[in-house]
Amino acid sequence: MIEDSIKKRYLFKLLANLVGFAFNIIVQAIIPRGLGPKAYGDFGLLSSFFTQFVGFLDMGTSTCFYTKLSGRQRDVVLVRFYGCFAIIVSIITLAFVFIAHNVNLYHVIWPDQRILYIYLAAIWGILTWNVGVLTMMGDAYGLTVATEKARIIQRALGLALILLLFILGQIHLAQFFVYHYVILFFLAGAFIYIFERKGYSLNAILVFPSRPQFIKYFKEFYLFSHPLFLVSVFALVTGIFDRWILQVAGGSLQQGFYTLSYQIGAMCFLFTSAMIPLLLREFSIAYAINDIGQMAVLFRRYFPALFSISAYFSCFIALQADKVIYIFGGGQYGGALAAVTIMAFYPIHQTYGQLSASLFFATGQTALYRNIGIIFLILGLPLTYFLIAPANKLGLNFGATGLAIKMVLLNVIGVNVQLYFNTKQLNLRFWRYLSHQGLSMICLLILAVLATLGADYLLALRTNILTNFLISGLCYSVMAVGLAYFFPAVFGISRDDINLLQAKLKSHFKYA
Repeated sequence: MIEDSIKKRYLFKLLANLVGFAFNIIVQAIIPRGLGPKAYGDFGLLSSFFTQFVGFLDMGTSTCFYTKLSGRQRDVVLVRFYGCFAIIVSIITLAFVFIAHNVNLYHVIWPDQRILYIYLAAIWGILTWNVGVLTMMGDAYGLTVATEKARIIQRALGLALILLLFILGQIHLAQFFVYHYVILFFLAGAFIYIFERKGYSLNAILVFPSRPQFIKYFKEFYLFSHPLFLVSVFALVTGIFDRWILQVAGGSLQQGFYTLSYQIGAMCFLFTSAMIPLLLREFSIAYAINDIGQMAVLFRRYFPALFSISAYFSCFIALQADKVIYIFGGGQYGGALAAVTIMAFYPIHQTYGQLSASLFFATGQTALYRNIGIIFLILGLPLTYFLIAPANKLGLNFGATGLAIKMVLLNVIGVNVQLYFNTKQLNLRFWRYLSHQGLSMICLLILAVLATLGADYLLALRTNILTNFLISGLCYSVMAVGLAYFFPAVFGISRDDINLLQAKLKSHFKYA
C-alpha cells in the first residue's frame, strides 16, 4: 500500500517537473538572452545571497516542521507555531537589508548592486521560502496530487507571462523579480485554497499560540534543529563567500556564466527532486514505528535508481555543453563552456546528497549530519579562494569554472561520506553503492560520447546545432534504454523490474 502511494505521488510530482522542464527550456532560452550576462549575473548573485540568508534563518526548522506534520496532520498548534516563525524570518530578512542600506554597508555586502534590486531580491527570497514551506505542507498532508496540479497551472501561467514580457521587450531585472512575485503569489493562493477544501484550514496561523504552547513547540523544534545551527552558520558564510569572491574577482560577467551553469544543472535535478520529500515522509513514518527493514527496502529500491536517472541527464548535458549554451544563452555566454560542462555533473551526487539528508532528518541524526556538513564547508573556503582569486593574490583566477570545480569536487566526496553512514545504519553494503556510481557514470558517459560523435561526424550535423542536439539526444536515449534492458543493474534496477514493466506495457497495449 505504501509502495502504491509513493508511486502515485511521485508520478504526479514527476509530471509537474516534466511540465516544468518543458516550460523551463523555453523560459531559460529567453531570460539569459533578455537580461544579458551582466544582469543575469546580478540576479544570480542576489538570489543566491537571499536563498542562503533565509536558509540560515530556517536552520532546518522547515524539515522539522514537515517531519512532525507528516505524523501529526491535525496538529493545529504546530501550524500556528510555525506560522509565527515564518513571520519572524520574513521580518528579520527585511530588517537586515534595511539596516545594511541605512548604515551604507550594502556596497560591501553586495558589490556593484543597486539598492532597489537588493530589496526586490529580499522579497523574492522570503516568498520563495514561504511557498516552499506550503509545498512541504501539501506533501505532509498527503495532498501531493492536488498541489502538483496547481504547480502545473502555475508554470503555464509563468510561461505565458514571460512570453508576453519578451514580445513587449520588457525583460529587465526589476520586471523579472515582479514576474516571480506574480507566479509565487498565485501558487501560494492555490495551495491555501486546496488546504481549505480538504479540511486543513490555515486560519490557525492568525492566532498566536499561548505561552505554554509556544514553549512546548519551541523545545521540540530546538531539540531537532539546534545541531543544525552551526552548519547553517557555515553554510551561510561559505555560500555568500563563494558568490562574493566571484563577484569581486570576476564581476557580474562571471556571475552570469556561473548562474547559467547552475541553472542548467538544476534542470537535470528536476527529475529526481520529486521523490525526495516523499521518501522523507516514508522514512519518518517507518522510523516512528522502528521499522528499519522497511527503511532499508526503500533505500535499496530508490537510491541507486534515482542516482542513475540523474546521471542519464547529466552525462549527456556535459558532452553537449556547447550546444546547450547556444540554445539557452546564445553566443554571449560562450565563456561559460567549462563551467557548464563541470556543473552538469553536480546534480548526480546532489541527488544522493538530498536523499541521504532525508534519512538523517527522518532518524533524528541531525548532529551527525551537522558534523559532516561543517567539515566540508570549512574545506571549501580555502579551495574557493585558491580557485577564484586573482593570480597576484595566490589564486588561479578560474572564475566561474573555479567555483564549478569546487562545488562538484566537494559534493562528490561529502555525499559519499554521508552515504557511508546511511548504509551503516541500515546494515547495507557501502561499496555496493559506491561501485554502482562508477559503473553507472562510466557506461552513460560512453553512450553520450558515441551519440555526440555520431551526430557530429557520421550524420554531419555539426553546423545545425538544434537538430544535432535533438538527434544525438534521441540516439543516446535509445542506447540508454537498450543498456537498461540488457544490463538493468547499471540503472540500479533488477531483471524483475524490467519484466514487470514489460508485462504492464503488454497489458496496456492489449486492452488499449
